[in-house]
Amino acid sequence: MNAFVENTTCDVLVVGSGAGALLAANRAHDLGLSVIVIEKSDRYGGTSALSGGGIWIPNNSGIRQQDSYEEALTYFKACTHGMVPEEKLRAYLDSAPEMVEYMRDKVGVKYNPVAGYSDYCQHLPGASDNGRTMFVEPTDAGILGEDFFALREADMGAKLFGRIALDYYDGQLLGARGKGWKRKILSLIWNYWSDLGWRTKTHRDRRVTMGSSLIAGLRIGLKQRQVPLLLNTKLERFVVEEGMVKGAIVSQNRNEFVIHTHRAVIVGSGGFEQNQTLRSEFLPGDTRVEWSVTPMHNNTGDALLAGERIGAATEFLHEAWWAPTVRIPAAGTPNVNMRSALFIERSYAHSICVNREGKRFANEAMSYNDFGHEMIKDNARTGANMPCWFVFDASYRKKNILGRIMPGSLMPDTSLPPEWWDTVLYRAQTIGELAKKIGVAPSTLESTISVFNEYAKTGVDLDFNRGHYSFDRFYCDPRHKPNPSLGALDSAPYYAIRVDLGDLGTKGGLKVDRDANVLDVNGHPIPGLYAIGNASGAVTADSYPGAGGTLGPALTFGYRAANHIAKGTHSVTPSSVSSKASV
Repeated sequence: MNAFVENTTCDVLVVGSGAGALLAANRAHDLGLSVIVIEKSDRYGGTSALSGGGIWIPNNSGIRQQDSYEEALTYFKACTHGMVPEEKLRAYLDSAPEMVEYMRDKVGVKYNPVAGYSDYCQHLPGASDNGRTMFVEPTDAGILGEDFFALREADMGAKLFGRIALDYYDGQLLGARGKGWKRKILSLIWNYWSDLGWRTKTHRDRRVTMGSSLIAGLRIGLKQRQVPLLLNTKLERFVVEEGMVKGAIVSQNRNEFVIHTHRAVIVGSGGFEQNQTLRSEFLPGDTRVEWSVTPMHNNTGDALLAGERIGAATEFLHEAWWAPTVRIPAAGTPNVNMRSALFIERSYAHSICVNREGKRFANEAMSYNDFGHEMIKDNARTGANMPCWFVFDASYRKKNILGRIMPGSLMPDTSLPPEWWDTVLYRAQTIGELAKKIGVAPSTLESTISVFNEYAKTGVDLDFNRGHYSFDRFYCDPRHKPNPSLGALDSAPYYAIRVDLGDLGTKGGLKVDRDANVLDVNGHPIPGLYAIGNASGAVTADSYPGAGGTLGPALTFGYRAANHIAKGTHSVTPSSVSSKASV
């Protein structure tokens, strides 16, 4: 996998190994182009491998009876409120369903629509209650052979007991305690441990799910096509000749080489959220690298910096795919902290979020990106957010997962490390005691919870309307009445955990057109240079339209980029691109 020949030449160089990059590489090969993929880390898959694997695909083949192009466009325009050209929105809607069919029919990555997984911004016109999200089927990654072990491993929170892969349907069933959930757990355990031959090789489950399944499927496609993937290979600078990007200078173990391209470079190498200098320069507030849930040290803005050196334009650098995150020490590894995003935990009954004044500030069950925006707004108003606090009671603790912490019914308080108490997870017998431990005025927190408990009785949240939208209730236990997302905090002991403004990656980057061609500062395409995923400015602007709103565009514009390159439609404007980076 790591063999490298100095001064290699290919038609298309793909930088990065996330979903969009690997899809683009498969597609470019199928269009008759020679391809090389490089990845700067020792694992392939990037942030995509850690994701839920969902893709937001309006008007896909499984929902065309419930959706329409016009409704999807109305919603997309409302989400982006004029910040993205309509032709770019239309390009996504035109190509996304076609891209999914290509993945299924030609690469073997199979996606299914998910009924009822609502769009995130249900208050906007054109939003779908039925949802436009699709989820990938599990993959037997054992087919990869030795390359299996270089696949970036899924987050521990996405596994049962930290080992057994869970897919979207498993997570929903277990989270809602749906009919047959105990039987499902036993089935998963049996299938994992009965795979005796595989167990002699590794504890990792070869049945991979969610983002890992997507990456494994795309990697299998590359192996079948004999497309080389070079690990530990970092983009340094672009090579520019006569106004066109003609390759890249890359490094392995600080030794620099050149990969020349006949046609183009596609950068799909992620954003800059792991670069504290760039975070401090562009992102709002004092957000920290360690709050992100993306792979450490990976997404440091290499493509952004290389592109700026040759005159590329940028956009949305102040935005990220926000997600509230919590610190939980790594099991079995002393002195190492890990991050878990609170994707669905905030929607469960018997819980609230408060700022450091002890007051609620948002609908806790809203999408993680919108919740992040609310943290930013509340901090601007009060100066008492970032961090805030997630507060819950014994009923919540008994039934629900919290990041990597299993429900109390499976992982009781006595099984948690004693050093966690009142440093990671705070616990007290009364709300007033808990408030003192977390530095919140006891009378304010008691009043906030008292009001919320009254809302739980009626099922109507008069402050933030929590549980009103179907998205709020999607992961909740439907048997909990009158509102599955509202439950009184009235069962001791009471708990709290600090919540920081984390992210799933930045969403600002190189500015691109409808075919993912990078634009220069004058608005002209830079011939031979394309950017997709978080290396580019997001087609969603500051919004998150639905589950899979990150991966869907990365895959679709990777698909469009490969198509555009194969057509050979470049028009070179020498004055628009600086060649200094190639020196």
